[in-house]
Amino acid sequence: MREGLTVAGHRLTGRTRPSEVGTWADAVSPDGRPSGVLRFDPAAVATAAARERLVAAVGTDVRLQEGGPIGLLPVIDLVAARDEVWLITARATPAVADLMATGRLDPGGAATVLLETAQALLAVHAAGPAHGALHAGTVVIGENGSVLLAERGLLRALRGETASTEQDVAAWAALAGALAAHCGQGHAAAALRRAAATAAHGLAAARDTLLAERDAFPGMGRERLAHSAHGAAHGAAYGFAAPASPELPAGPAAGSSGGEAVTLLDLPNLNRPNLDRPNVGDGPGDVMMRFGPGVPTETTAAQIWRAGRTHDAVTATHTGGPAPRRRRRRTTAWAGTLLLAILIAAVILWLRQAPGAPLAVNDVDVKAPKKTVHCDGRADFVGVVTTNGEAGTLRYLWIRSDNREPLEQEQRVSSGDTSVDLPLHWKVTGPGSFKGTATLRVLSPTTTGKPIQDKASFTYKC
Repeated sequence: MREGLTVAGHRLTGRTRPSEVGTWADAVSPDGRPSGVLRFDPAAVATAAARERLVAAVGTDVRLQEGGPIGLLPVIDLVAARDEVWLITARATPAVADLMATGRLDPGGAATVLLETAQALLAVHAAGPAHGALHAGTVVIGENGSVLLAERGLLRALRGETASTEQDVAAWAALAGALAAHCGQGHAAAALRRAAATAAHGLAAARDTLLAERDAFPGMGRERLAHSAHGAAHGAAYGFAAPASPELPAGPAAGSSGGEAVTLLDLPNLNRPNLDRPNVGDGPGDVMMRFGPGVPTETTAAQIWRAGRTHDAVTATHTGGPAPRRRRRRTTAWAGTLLLAILIAAVILWLRQAPGAPLAVNDVDVKAPKKTVHCDGRADFVGVVTTNGEAGTLRYLWIRSDNREPLEQEQRVSSGDTSVDLPLHWKVTGPGSFKGTATLRVLSPTTTGKPIQDKASFTYKC
């Protein structure tokens, strides 16, 4: 991909990296912000079925992001132009693989990657989908050091396969093993290997293992990871070489003045962020609108997408040349009628929709072990959070009386869940006796607007 080309207004910078489904390129959005563009391998999107599955997968990500941060790389658009398909996102570099290759990922950064990746997967799984292609090349670092999952569902969608949570857990354990090997043979590497082994009991258990052993990871957190990512993003200054990738075919850039880009996420069934119209469609994979007998079942954009061609190509195929003026008038009248039907249906559905109430926490109850914890034992706490049953994201802290620095965490809550369990595993070693107290503080969202908390204690003797 050559520097200076544009895709739907996003100017490519020339820095690229390969993907299992195509080629990523760094870009600059029309308003000057960093963005990422993924050009799909033409062979992967050659069939109508593969393209439709791709629209459904990307549409699912958009809907997941509407509920708030969930740990996925934010999607900006999905477009087709000149028989090519492009995914436009927030900046998609560097990947964890880039940091490992350039030696810029320390043990603290590795632990942060695993911790946030586990949390993101838990949130995605709670919402229903799975990732399907998790590895060091599909985990990217945001500008602030946040860890984001990229390419969720894309590979499986293009292949017509179904991703599973079990596959994601196995992939997370493999990533933990790779990061442990990257960190060598020290205490940190051993802790990462223990987390990988604990994944057999679930991602929550593996996450809690990392939290319990955070002393093994100096510098754990987003700040140093953001610094490492900044260095990798300016690869020329650090000797980083972007991998070779296929060149764009000759011709105008997608969405430039010489080509036409079709915005696939503007299909009516996909509820993009900041859109003012309601969701219309029968399900995640539906790209049709139905308004009754005699009305065409597909929008123009859907027809273009299904055919995999731009509007100019479709016209040339069906007419063999310029259309007669009378036919153009009939087409214009039909398009106006269809547009009016779409607007009427959208208004009716919007009026029928009642906005859902936001998630709110009503109560917090912390339960501690009733029995004394003995030598080198573990105190298992459970914080039971009672909510109003709406979907959203909890922000919370576990505060321990041993003065260990608390780590702010997030938990995605699905609609209908009125009770959420937040575990804490406190491991104690060495001789002596003491009383330990753990406090669960829910920061937001609460019914009072202020944090809600509860605490409980256990006794240790050795």
